Amino acid sequence: MNVPSIKQPSAFFPLAMSLTALALVLGHAAIFGTAHEADEGAAAHIWQLLMAGQIPIIAFFALKWLPRAPGKALQVLAQQAAAALASCAAVFFLT
Repeated sequence: MNVPSIKQPSAFFPLAMSLTALALVLGHAAIFGTAHEADEGAAAHIWQLLMAGQIPIIAFFALKWLPRAPGKALQVLAQQAAAALASCAAVFFLT
């Protein structure tokens, strides 16, 4: 039986997108500081696109793999959720 792993594109891309969003937030905070800006900058918009763009990919992964291999699929989904929460936490605490 074919089981999901992090090597599956539908498992890897959301994780990569969340980690890219986290790096974007941390890099922006390191370069420009955490002062509030009058307008959201490009970094905020890119972060929003990265976080929202992974939702359909995660839904596809869940629909495909949860019925076939629920244990492994839940492990991958937990990794994706942890990466997304890390990115959201960085935004919450740094802004």
